[in-house]
Amino acid sequence: MITSDITAAELKQRLANNETPIILDVREPWEHEEQNIAGAKLIPLGSLPERLHELDEYKDQEILVHCRSGKRSATAQAIMQQNGFSNVRNVLGGMLAYNEA
Repeated sequence: MITSDITAAELKQRLANNETPIILDVREPWEHEEQNIAGAKLIPLGSLPERLHELDEYKDQEILVHCRSGKRSATAQAIMQQNGFSNVRNVLGGMLAYNEA
């Protein structure tokens, strides 16, 4: 199981290189509407346990999880790993760090 996190700067660089990683946004819908990373799938942390099946096809692929500051995404990462997702990476610092990167 890979548990290495990813920095916001690394994510920005990968997007700049036209990579299309699987990105999961676990913030609330209003936060996602204010600003989001293009292509990110929105599943708020509170509904993640009952919506994990929506991500089943990505169980063995790298999934980058982000929130505002990195705390909710760390929780989401743990939930996903406990449910068999093998390569979930937390975007350290979340959108706050992403905006500064």
